[in-house]
Amino acid sequence: MNDRYDADDAAQGAAPYELVGYDEYGQPVYRQIPAQQTPQQAYDPYAQQGYGYDPYATGPQQPQSYDAYGTGRQQPATPSYDPYGSQAPYDAYGAGAQEPAAPYDPYGQAATSGQHPRVAEQTAYIPQQAGPGGTTAPREPEPPAAPGEPDGGGDQFAFVEEPDGDSEDVIDWLAFTENRTERREEARRRARSRITALVVVLALVAVGGLGYLWYAGKLPGLSSSGSKPGTATPVGAQKRDVIVVHLHNTGKSGTSTALLVDNTTTKQGTTVLLPNSLALSGDDGSTTTLAKSVDDDGASGTRDQLDTVLGTSIQGTWRLDTPYLQNLVDLVGNIDVDTDTDVPDPDARKKGSAALVHRGKAQTLSGKMAVAYATYRASGESQNAQLERFGQVMQGVLRKLSSEPASATTTVQTLAQILDPPLTDKDLGSFLAGLADLAKGGDYRTALLPVQSDGTLSAATGDSVVKNILGGTAKSPDAGSAVRVSVQNATGVKDDTEKARVVLLNGGFTFLEGGSAAGARTTSQVLYADAADKADAAEVAKTLGLPAGSVAKGTVSSGADVSVVLGADYRPASS
Repeated sequence: MNDRYDADDAAQGAAPYELVGYDEYGQPVYRQIPAQQTPQQAYDPYAQQGYGYDPYATGPQQPQSYDAYGTGRQQPATPSYDPYGSQAPYDAYGAGAQEPAAPYDPYGQAATSGQHPRVAEQTAYIPQQAGPGGTTAPREPEPPAAPGEPDGGGDQFAFVEEPDGDSEDVIDWLAFTENRTERREEARRRARSRITALVVVLALVAVGGLGYLWYAGKLPGLSSSGSKPGTATPVGAQKRDVIVVHLHNTGKSGTSTALLVDNTTTKQGTTVLLPNSLALSGDDGSTTTLAKSVDDDGASGTRDQLDTVLGTSIQGTWRLDTPYLQNLVDLVGNIDVDTDTDVPDPDARKKGSAALVHRGKAQTLSGKMAVAYATYRASGESQNAQLERFGQVMQGVLRKLSSEPASATTTVQTLAQILDPPLTDKDLGSFLAGLADLAKGGDYRTALLPVQSDGTLSAATGDSVVKNILGGTAKSPDAGSAVRVSVQNATGVKDDTEKARVVLLNGGFTFLEGGSAAGARTTSQVLYADAADKADAAEVAKTLGLPAGSVAKGTVSSGADVSVVLGADYRPASS
């Protein structure tokens, strides 16, 4: 409830307020006059009319109530509403008078009477109200707020901006936060720049690596067996250096032959293993085998015959006897080979002695062990198995040999070999150093030249090895020019057939498989059908080590010139 301000009283000089100005909302502002301390009587519009209810009365006395029905009787006085709690509370339950309660102070101050003291020099906002006569009267000021309580201030609120002592600190904190955020953003930008640069570098490295692998022909699925990707040179026009090496087993009879190929165009090294049964053409046009040519025709003759059959150009011949191979392995500091079988010591006097070479991965072989492994051929094995072991040893030597031509030449000179002209120590050392570099880099392989049972080369052989590796064209001699020998085994030992085949092929004959006889025989037979073939039959018997009396005229197998039946008297040559 707001107190009224009586404008007439203010005109008569009894008003306790004076106008001091206007606030920001256009409302007049009054203040109390210090000289007047007498209590002011509030304007009572209801008391003048005789309504009997003074909402602002604070005393205990109340006038009689107004008789609205004109009965002439006075109504009992109704206790007036005391907003400041100066009267006894109303007993709603008829229990009689209650003890006076402490007056209610809405502003949190203890009230001692119904009157509120006026505070001198207090400036208040006095909103204007219309009085009974239509005049505008100022409102009585509200009591001051208690300490710690918000100022109610009536209907209007004054928003006063209080100065903040921490404003400078807040500004500094905001500036610090902004600078910190900027530093973080700058760090993120630098990190993104570094990551971008790293990705670009990695991409360039990857592209460069793939380009090198493509140029070097090492990308899977893009290389061919004869040439490397990135080389547009045709297979036949590629430059190759070829040397033939003959391993002579001085402890036992027999030789092993391989071609060492350095393709300087594709940077690929290869050892091509040549079976002893490979058919060659002699100077007189006759057909012979590789093994027989090595024994009879020597280095020069065999080299020329190989050039004719394989369509290649061999620059030199390297005769490597087993003692020199042993010294070579010892000079390079032993070799590591994945062995495929146990090899007994050839110098052991008793059978069943401990193996000299054990089967396994990455077996370290000394010179003696390397020779034993390279020349070993188990019972019943073909000559190709022994030839592949020789190829393993040669590749192991190349991996351990120096890649420097001068050092490799010194190693060759240390062997103190007498080489076949035109090959010299320097030529052989430089050639082996180039192959050693390829072997260490993984650009070296070993390939076996496949031949048919009659020693000739098939069309597939010509494409896979002769053309792609050697760059030549296979020209096998006419198989009809060699004596065709059919062999039937009646010894009861299965391995004798293979041993006879090797001996016949090495002797220049064409071998035909005749199978095994139903029963064993004690003596062997060599049969011919045409008298013109009698001399050939005698030569076959001599080659197999059979007596001359075993040669006779008889029925031979279809397609053969001479038929042989091996009996118990057949003694195969030791291999």
